[in-house]
Amino acid sequence: MKKTASEQPAVAATPQHADGTQAVRRAAGILRAIAQANAGGSTLAEVSRRMDLPRSTVHRILGCLVEEGFVERATDRLYRMGPLIHELGLTPTVGAEDVRRWHHAVEAVARRTGVTSYLMRRSGVEAVCLVKVDGNAVVRFVPVDVGQRRLLGVGAGATALLAALDPAQTERIIQSIAPSLTRYPRLSPEHLRSAAALARRSGFAISQGTVVEGGFGMGRALPSAQGAPHLAISIAVHATMVTESRIAAWKEIIAEEIDAGGHESVD
Repeated sequence: MKKTASEQPAVAATPQHADGTQAVRRAAGILRAIAQANAGGSTLAEVSRRMDLPRSTVHRILGCLVEEGFVERATDRLYRMGPLIHELGLTPTVGAEDVRRWHHAVEAVARRTGVTSYLMRRSGVEAVCLVKVDGNAVVRFVPVDVGQRRLLGVGAGATALLAALDPAQTERIIQSIAPSLTRYPRLSPEHLRSAAALARRSGFAISQGTVVEGGFGMGRALPSAQGAPHLAISIAVHATMVTESRIAAWKEIIAEEIDAGGHESVD
């Protein structure tokens, strides 16, 4: 039995600028809003609401994005990511290198724990799923799919990435995303602060029934040679499978695979 839970975190309003960067930032924000809707697409009204922009402004920018191939019309009402996004994604990037380097570690965690495992990357105030590998558990718990975005602090991997930042930056992010937490009744800014503090102390972020009812997640940030860690490996499992002994074993497995992956050379 496979359980899924979709989410579409809100996009913060775009800062105002007098020069052409305002249009670029708005277009980027619109693309993020559409990406958050996944393959199902998003309506003009939904994008307008998430961006806190007039529909006429969003309609004008969407028209340009459609013409350039960044966005396409899924139906008369729905917009989704366009073919040019996929084409540009084929270009070698640092993100592709991240996947190449850590994919084996995510697979190993899924194989050894038996539960769904992820590679998450920090992207602004969000975390995006780069890799998902299912375990062999009879009941699979899959709250996130590849390409799906979450606000930092929403879920174990995203919390590990939030906690990896310095405390001042963590607090700024929590304050900036606080208005969007209303869609998660069991989450609050104070909860994010406590979860980040626990992750710093223990080395592992824990998410237990706060994002998806009946779910348990655990995540750990990956080492970074430069700056704050921007990647995390996490697992998601149904709460019925969680015991103290399993938590201890999962922590050991994740730490071992991260340590093994961290010693691989990257050309």
